[in-house]
Amino acid sequence: MSALTPASEVILRHSDDFIGRRVLFAGDLQDDLPADFDAESVRVHTNQYHHWQMLNASMKEDVQFGLVADAEFIASSDMLVYYWPKSKQEAKFQLFNLLSQLPVGIDVFVVGENRSGVRSAEEILGEICQLDKVDSARRCGLYHGRLEKQPEFDAEDWWQTYMVEEVTIKTLPGVFSREGLDSGSLLLINSFEEPIKGKVLDIASGSGVLASVLATYSPKMKVTLSDVSAPALAASKATLEANGLTGEVIASNVYSDITGRFDMIISNPPFHEGLQTSLHAAEQLIRGAVNHLNIGGKLRIVANAFLPYAALLDATFGSHEVLAQNGRFKVYEATRGRPPRDVKKKKR
Repeated sequence: MSALTPASEVILRHSDDFIGRRVLFAGDLQDDLPADFDAESVRVHTNQYHHWQMLNASMKEDVQFGLVADAEFIASSDMLVYYWPKSKQEAKFQLFNLLSQLPVGIDVFVVGENRSGVRSAEEILGEICQLDKVDSARRCGLYHGRLEKQPEFDAEDWWQTYMVEEVTIKTLPGVFSREGLDSGSLLLINSFEEPIKGKVLDIASGSGVLASVLATYSPKMKVTLSDVSAPALAASKATLEANGLTGEVIASNVYSDITGRFDMIISNPPFHEGLQTSLHAAEQLIRGAVNHLNIGGKLRIVANAFLPYAALLDATFGSHEVLAQNGRFKVYEATRGRPPRDVKKKKR
């Protein structure tokens, strides 16, 4: 078993409550606790592809990845354990989706770090599931209640739309910059002065805003978008469709499901895993780029200026340029050169 998060350690303090139960795990689960959990049966629904990858090897068909839960998959559960994410609206979307399909009377546990705002669960579920705080440890809160009535849920009601110039952006709870274009992505978009040609891969595509805005002004650009988040993948597809654009949208943990090479890779990479700062995905993005770029292909990313990406770019590519910057962000570009030939000189 991998190292457990504080939230999972709190759950284990109540392990006797789960013996003989049919438990459904969901939410921002970041470890493999369900794979070894002592219960009659354990299933997992996750909106995060890398969490699905982590659990799929051992749990097989008992773990599901997707935007919304499959009713048949969760129907046999008599207990829900929900890990609170950092986004309140994302939590509400996921909980209402799950509880709209679970039977009245089911036990509901909600757990999360206090700084994530887990106490909001009492308010969000108040009209359908009265929650009481049953534990507080490791800077986490654990809440328990029983579902009193099923909420109504229609995923179509959760979509939001905003415009970036003439480009329509579609988005859902849990997608980065849901309310509008963030300043980092704007800086990256504005760093392009000419139309783009060739195959472009947008990693951590979010709402699809980067690829869609650039493709709108670059008719010879062929786009592939990838993300680990089911809401982001749905939003990327919807944004492409809303603008009459074509492109491939792939669930991938950085390069895990990416094949082929590209003329450019673009990204506004995340530097958090849940509430924790994590540079792992961005480091994988930079190190793996040379294996997915054509010779002469370019990696262009935007990042907070304080993050230590310059040295990593130099170590991977040999050099880099800063194309744009402001008080908070820098746009970096690195080019894949031709690998040196291993020529051995013959001794005379």
